[in-house]
Amino acid sequence: MINHVVLFKLKDYPAEEKAQIVAELKSKLLALKDKISEAKYIEVGENYELESKSYDLALLSHFETVADLDAYRVHPEHQKVVARIGETTVARAAVDFTF
Repeated sequence: MINHVVLFKLKDYPAEEKAQIVAELKSKLLALKDKISEAKYIEVGENYELESKSYDLALLSHFETVADLDAYRVHPEHQKVVARIGETTVARAAVDFTF
């Protein structure tokens, strides 16, 4: 199995708007679970400290193979979410590892 871990840092938004965007992105990422069969597990967590200097959102997802992860990456539904993430974030960090 492949564990795909991604962290997202949002742009500098007022607190209320930031909370709305975090909720939106979380919802969109979780919805991929039902749209992309290669994704065997998806969990999304938001940083409990909204005004943290660290990352704001974390994505954990599992795939049976690297080929499945690659299929997920280019899937049209994933690309829609990637586009929205690109509009709202300033940084991203990712690690993929077997487990």
